[in-house]
Amino acid sequence: MSLLDPKTWQSRSLSGPEHTVTEPATGDALGTVTLATAEDVATAAEAGRRAQAEWARVPHFVRAQVLRKAGDLFAAHADELREWLVRESGSIAGKADFELHVAAQECYEAAALASRPAGQVLPSEAARLSYTRRVPVGVVGVIAPFNAPLILSIRSVAPALALGNAVVLKPDPRTAVCGGLSLAAVFAEAGLPEDLFHVLPGGPDAGQALVADPRIPVISFTGSTAAGRAVGEAAGRHLKRAHLELGGNSALIVLEDADLDAVISTAAWGSFFHQGQICMTTGRHLVHASLYGEYVERLAAKADSLAVGDPHREQVHLGPIIDDGQLAKVHGLVEASTANGAKLAAGGTHDRRFYRPTVLADVDDRTPAYTDEVFGPVAPVRSFGTPEEAAALAAAGPYGLSLGIVTRDTARGLDLAERIPTGIVHINDQTVNDEAVAPFGGIAASGTGARFGGEANLEAFTEVRWTTVRGDVATYPF
Repeated sequence: MSLLDPKTWQSRSLSGPEHTVTEPATGDALGTVTLATAEDVATAAEAGRRAQAEWARVPHFVRAQVLRKAGDLFAAHADELREWLVRESGSIAGKADFELHVAAQECYEAAALASRPAGQVLPSEAARLSYTRRVPVGVVGVIAPFNAPLILSIRSVAPALALGNAVVLKPDPRTAVCGGLSLAAVFAEAGLPEDLFHVLPGGPDAGQALVADPRIPVISFTGSTAAGRAVGEAAGRHLKRAHLELGGNSALIVLEDADLDAVISTAAWGSFFHQGQICMTTGRHLVHASLYGEYVERLAAKADSLAVGDPHREQVHLGPIIDDGQLAKVHGLVEASTANGAKLAAGGTHDRRFYRPTVLADVDDRTPAYTDEVFGPVAPVRSFGTPEEAAALAAAGPYGLSLGIVTRDTARGLDLAERIPTGIVHINDQTVNDEAVAPFGGIAASGTGARFGGEANLEAFTEVRWTTVRGDVATYPF
């Protein structure tokens, strides 16, 4: 039985324009969805507010049961959901399977949140019981991007629901089905009561309405740094919490003792996985001068060996860039980089939206593809001479999301990592990693710190309430 019947994609009538869901590999139409307006956001927020009060009183094991069932459904409907991820977001099958795996794990981990200890008993100077208790915030607004649409929606949606909240999700219209409507279908089949979860595909106006609505006290946003700044500023004006997971330009440091036979696969994966359209993508390869020439040569050869094409119809390593606008941005940064002296060691060309994995050598601070977040399959490589120089180069720039360090001496790698401020670090691995059990988030222009995974979810989607209880009414001097 199909989980995603186009006739029932949106159970709630939305009032915005029709939007064609397209396949980036071909440009073919996959269906249509109705976009949400600011008025639709208000309607959903009010419905969620009303439904949430009852949901918060539901026993924890009932909420956990819904989340576990949702996790099971991601596996049960994997074939159908995989096809949507491949066709709508341009994912290769392996990347789609990874998203489905993480989505299920996020649900299972969220189910465990429902029964976590809810507070603490506190000492008090008075003769009374004093304690804290975590309570749901109410309605959580989630704004999710196109690049890993299922993961970047479910990692906020699942814990927020498990902790007793309602959720209004605004997925990117380019991935409205695999990043939004598929979640609605899963939770409906899992038995989530009506009006607790609203999926509203829409543009910036819908996102602005979500941030401004007084019934939505918490916003979970994943997207570009520029958009995140706007969300954070607006949330501040409305005195609400905004959890921001933003862009990155993550460095992979290859020390002189690294095993090049092993590291090239790691390096290529870090830059080329999902066409480089990942916030954690390895955007800067910092390689010791003694290995630099061979590293560039080998990484370029690896890039040239990778197949690029339609992931729905071919066995490929890289699929399409999401749309023509993003393609123009990627190619423009590559052309500007070569115009500023960078050497094109591999790639730099495209056939329609299929961009060849690209390696740029001889980059420096004047190279746009090195200093900026590209969000495409581009690997700029720069040499360094000392660990101190590597640390300075890796720490330079506005971002602070992920970091990879490759060395045979892991203690040395950990010591080097201490000098480079990032939210995430991996020793002997590339920069793109994610697990449902791990905190995730960046610092500086990459976001407001770890806001997903484990304890971070408790902090993100609950409030702490202080309560005291006396046996008799308190008396005071007047």
